[in-house]
Amino acid sequence: MTEPSPEQTALPPHRWLSLIGICGTAGIVWLAFSDLGVAIPKIADEFDSNFSMLQWANNAFSLVTGALVIAAGKFGDLFGRRLMLQIGTVLLAVFSVVAALSPDVEWLILGRGLMGIGAAMILPASLALIPPEFSGRAQTAAFGIWQAVAWGGLSAGPAISGFVTDGLGWRWLFWLNLPLAVLTLVVVRLTTLESRDPGASGHIDWPGLATIGLAVFALLYALTEGPSVGWGDPRIVALFAATVVLAVAWYLIERRVRLPLVDLRLFGIRAYNGALTANLTMNLAYAGLSFLLVLWLQNVRGYSAVEAGSLMIPATVGVFLGIPFGGALDTRRGGRPPATAGLAVASAGLIALAFLDTGTPIEVIAAGLFVVGLGLGLVSTPVANTAVGEVPADLAGTAAGVFKMSSMLGGSLGVAVLTALARELTAREASGVLEGSGLSDAEITRVRQTLVNSDSYQEAVDMLPPDVRGEVVRVAEDSFSLGVADAMGVTAVLTLLATVVVFFVWPRRARRARRAPSEEVGGT
Repeated sequence: MTEPSPEQTALPPHRWLSLIGICGTAGIVWLAFSDLGVAIPKIADEFDSNFSMLQWANNAFSLVTGALVIAAGKFGDLFGRRLMLQIGTVLLAVFSVVAALSPDVEWLILGRGLMGIGAAMILPASLALIPPEFSGRAQTAAFGIWQAVAWGGLSAGPAISGFVTDGLGWRWLFWLNLPLAVLTLVVVRLTTLESRDPGASGHIDWPGLATIGLAVFALLYALTEGPSVGWGDPRIVALFAATVVLAVAWYLIERRVRLPLVDLRLFGIRAYNGALTANLTMNLAYAGLSFLLVLWLQNVRGYSAVEAGSLMIPATVGVFLGIPFGGALDTRRGGRPPATAGLAVASAGLIALAFLDTGTPIEVIAAGLFVVGLGLGLVSTPVANTAVGEVPADLAGTAAGVFKMSSMLGGSLGVAVLTALARELTAREASGVLEGSGLSDAEITRVRQTLVNSDSYQEAVDMLPPDVRGEVVRVAEDSFSLGVADAMGVTAVLTLLATVVVFFVWPRRARRARRAPSEEVGGT
């Protein structure tokens, strides 16, 4: 565990103020990840744009962030993690202005994509700044607070977006980033210690940076577009092939280059591998669950987007309650017990949601979500504490970058794979009745394509012939419910399998890595 330096022990009151600034900056990023989706219908009306284009405005942010986050973590090791955090915050604020002033959807996509550059710099730096200022129980608590802010931002984003969009207009989702950025910048500047690896060379592994960035971008792009254009589309196949080729090229480069972008000895740390696996699974499960369930609540139960997002709050409550328990267990017994227990608890909540149908009471859904959130809360602190706080000091930024990349990949995989699975299961359930409904082939195709699309579902229903509309709607809702329930069941099984993998990969009691004496910690 990190030993406090003389500079740290001289300023004990400031580290908690510093944590507020660090977590506040990360909170802006997580809000930005989740706040645009609810506003898309109103943006579509203003720009007279189609849903597909606006989905790219939503996804551009995560695509750019995921592609650059490893490189940004490495730059933090080289040039200073606080510096990266500050530059990232400025870029996020400046490019928020581009998005806020966008005259059309193309400019909005550009603004969101450029905001992702700032987010990529903020996330690994905000995590890597914690170990130099905290140690022992305080470090575990600090990582728990960071995770609570992240989950809070992701969960509260849709509801906040709904209120802002309805009250002030969707452009204020971007304008509000400016005062928040200024506030956090001031706090970080006055209270946060700079840290870097003073022994690091200024050499940049540009081939490694290019190959891993392009590989992650290709994979995220394929996962984003695959559900809408079809997994057999030549572009998607080519992107997956490019991902494999680029990943292999990156591995070969990192093995041979003298100063690699990602030191491969990171992956020789079993606890780190266990934390990455648990983090990937956690993000996959929650992203897929929340995306599908919000669609189901709108399409089948008739809730608005804001109401559906608000009904996810039980999961957030569970996360907040689980985080301190996970942190306490991590302190006493290491990261493996709370990580494996948390994944097992989350899978139990997913199993409860696997019995979803059109008549399932909201209270039952809320209970299942609470259990899932409780499990994810147990996992959150141990994985962050292990992946960032228990690696050699000179790898902290890189480790944080890889860790956050696993979050991006997990979230994208969850939405893409579970959406595709639910769509296929839904179509199979509905195919018999649709084919016997008297609809034309074109009408059947349209209904199938919109069963899991909340923005065009009602429009498709309204276009159906009145004499078959009621039956088709009933079948569509029953089939969608069964498809979502089955997808929850599959996610539960995947989470249980990941629990077993983490149990065997993660050592019984991870050895606490001590910070190297050369770790440089500067003043404010």
